[in-house]
Amino acid sequence: MKVSVLTKSGEDTGRTVDLSKDVFGIEPNDHAIYLDVKQYLANQRQGTHKSKERAEIAGSTRKIKKQKGTGTARAGSIKSPLFRGGGRVFGPKPRNYSIDLNKKLKVLARKSALTYKATEKSIAVLEDFTFEAPKTKDYAALLNSLSFTDKKTLLVLAEDNKNVLLSSKNLKKAQVTTAAQINTYDLLNADNLILLEGSIEKIQNLLTK
Repeated sequence: MKVSVLTKSGEDTGRTVDLSKDVFGIEPNDHAIYLDVKQYLANQRQGTHKSKERAEIAGSTRKIKKQKGTGTARAGSIKSPLFRGGGRVFGPKPRNYSIDLNKKLKVLARKSALTYKATEKSIAVLEDFTFEAPKTKDYAALLNSLSFTDKKTLLVLAEDNKNVLLSSKNLKKAQVTTAAQINTYDLLNADNLILLEGSIEKIQNLLTK
């Protein structure tokens, strides 16, 4: 699959790049995508939820009323779950929600997501660029030149570039990552994928080795 290379101002450079069919043209596996996205979302959970059980409540252990003759159920402690402020029965405890997945399955999921983007013609390739300083208006101008202003975009860099990353921070629908950090969730969440020319080879090497 050949894709035209554009400048950051949206002009055609007259060059094209080949997107490998082994990465951008496979038979998509929807279940692999589901599992990879499930893992990503599960790993975002902190798992720090906690409620106090009866033994952890601060309160008197005095018997709050006599055993018989009250006409109501017997009660031995104000910390009972039956009373307001008492301990919670079977409440949440801190836990780890992370899920382990086979590396080959994760690679298959990323290839499937990239294939969907290629099939939908949602990939734009830009020649490598940088900003002299981090400025939101520069990144906004780049998106405007590609007609992506109101769309969710994911820009993939070959390497970390602080100026480009910081320039996108204040734009709600814009996200920037590197070839080594792409994940299935971000690929599918973006309406359009913007690849820098230098990132393509790195993506293909990472997903075919």
